[in-house]
Amino acid sequence: MTANDVAPATAPGAAIAAEGAPAAASKGNAASAAPAAARQGPLDLTLSFVDEATLRRTAGAAADPDWLLADRLEGLRAFEALPIETNQLYTTYIDLRNARLAAARPYAVPAIVAKGAGAAKLLPEGAAAYAEIRENEVAALVLSPEARDAGVILETLAQTGARDPELLRKLVDGGCALPENDKLAQMTRALWSGGLLLHIPDGVRLERPVVLRWAVGAPDTALLTRTIISLGADAEVSVVEEQVSADGAEPAATEAQAFYAGTTEAVVGAGSTLSFAGLQDFSLRQIVFQHRSTVLARGATVRWALAQLGCRVVRSRIDNRLEGDGSTVEQAEIVFGSADQQFDLTSYTRHVGRDTTGNLLSKGALADRSRVYMKGLATIEHSAHGTDSFLGEFGMLLSKQSRSVAIPSLEIDQPDCRRVAHASSVGPIDETQLFYLESRGLDPEEARKFIVLGYLEPVVARVPLAAAQDRLRELLEAKWAARTVARPTAAAVA
Repeated sequence: MTANDVAPATAPGAAIAAEGAPAAASKGNAASAAPAAARQGPLDLTLSFVDEATLRRTAGAAADPDWLLADRLEGLRAFEALPIETNQLYTTYIDLRNARLAAARPYAVPAIVAKGAGAAKLLPEGAAAYAEIRENEVAALVLSPEARDAGVILETLAQTGARDPELLRKLVDGGCALPENDKLAQMTRALWSGGLLLHIPDGVRLERPVVLRWAVGAPDTALLTRTIISLGADAEVSVVEEQVSADGAEPAATEAQAFYAGTTEAVVGAGSTLSFAGLQDFSLRQIVFQHRSTVLARGATVRWALAQLGCRVVRSRIDNRLEGDGSTVEQAEIVFGSADQQFDLTSYTRHVGRDTTGNLLSKGALADRSRVYMKGLATIEHSAHGTDSFLGEFGMLLSKQSRSVAIPSLEIDQPDCRRVAHASSVGPIDETQLFYLESRGLDPEEARKFIVLGYLEPVVARVPLAAAQDRLRELLEAKWAARTVARPTAAAVA
């Protein structure tokens, strides 16, 4: 075993038992045995390309201006200085041992726009605009006539830099809305090679959604991207983001992994509304780091509806900053885990303005040996009079080997609030619900399926595109059918 190799991860319960067990080898055997190679620790990030040489190659290939190179270098310095987790409440609940990325290499050149990417026939039915990125190629970049006439912009960040260099600097310089204290967000700031800009001008309200689709997963590749969403005043848009495996990217889980780091950075103007639905269904050999962040002006509203289904390891962070008076964020994120998938979900919401509202909900359904860590912090600053904030995190265990951790937290510096509350629970399916459905003629398996899919429905119902809703329901049913370990009993969980 080399320093870059790792032993297969065990279920959390087994790992805890092993730590407290006495050594099995005798003293004599221990003395004669060769020293074991270092194992990958839970906090070890095995990416080997995060350095200044890679950064300068990326910047050179993109012909970055001096200010952008300086911004990248600032991101790299922050990456080097920051720990993997800055919040001491959460350091226990990080485990990157299933992320084996020493061989992953980033794409050497920026994404190219394919010939014919603007063809109208590529626009999905019911969409106002469409972008599709396949690995390091922009396969589609289309606006409907209505969106184009309204002044909507959907383009790559490279196109923005060529068309309006000052606009790109205004959007990107300083990290946009990315969290300054997050090591992995700063890594993406330093090394991104592709990205998209969606701009909705003042007063424009699109009735149909914008669809963004990412299809990636080539072995031993690393793709780092940024998506910037800018809404003017009194604007409205719905965005559906689909993250799927590229064609033929479904080999066995033991094969080489792929890495994807993506951001969504939204600045929402006064009185505007952003509805964002994200569906992640990457291959089980994909490792993903996601960052979604938004800054809300006066009277603005953001609605997040996020579903995490694929990947071997997902580390997702959402930052909501409610700066404007009367701004609102509604957030719902669901997980359906199977096999040995691991989901690490963190949410930070900061109330700054007066009379702001936050309603944040995380739910996980865990089968087989899957795990989810749900970590949330709502901060009410001294200026945030009249805040209404709720943070809920709930886990449903479908097997004895699955694990869920919920850590909702509050930090309150202003007692003059309408409501500040949090809630959490972790356990198996409620036996009384099962009894009720079985008493109505459903067999036990069908009753459990109805309960689990209904538990996850709040996110499905918020997806603004009917075809995407149908696809998400199909994927959830497929995950239910694919689970392999029997459900736990209430006694076993207790």
